[in-house]
Amino acid sequence: MSIFDQIGGPTAVTAAVDDFYRRVLADSALAPYFDAVDLERLKGHQRAFIAAAIGGPDPYLGRSMREAHAPFAIAPEHFDLVVTHLVDTLAGLGVDGPTIEAIGAELAPLKAEIAPGASARAS
Repeated sequence: MSIFDQIGGPTAVTAAVDDFYRRVLADSALAPYFDAVDLERLKGHQRAFIAAAIGGPDPYLGRSMREAHAPFAIAPEHFDLVVTHLVDTLAGLGVDGPTIEAIGAELAPLKAEIAPGASARAS
């Protein structure tokens, strides 16, 4: 069974994305990145990406992470804050520790693409 199915499929992904952005937008270090962003459109992309990354039925067809995030010059420490909010979101939705770790393992390689200053360093 995929992680996507384990956590509850599209309903769980939608709940996670909504809660995740609530947390991110409440973070004064991260909120400025979203000032001029169409949040509903972004949530749609995020749902599609997360679902695909954790074994959902549809492939992610959006832009590469590097291309999508390049205009924002995301600092490595801000990437780490985003990961913290994602972990807190998943835990708050009742996702178990091993599943959260598996999701983190799927997403960790993206740090170098999203926050290029991070290069291959560990978070």
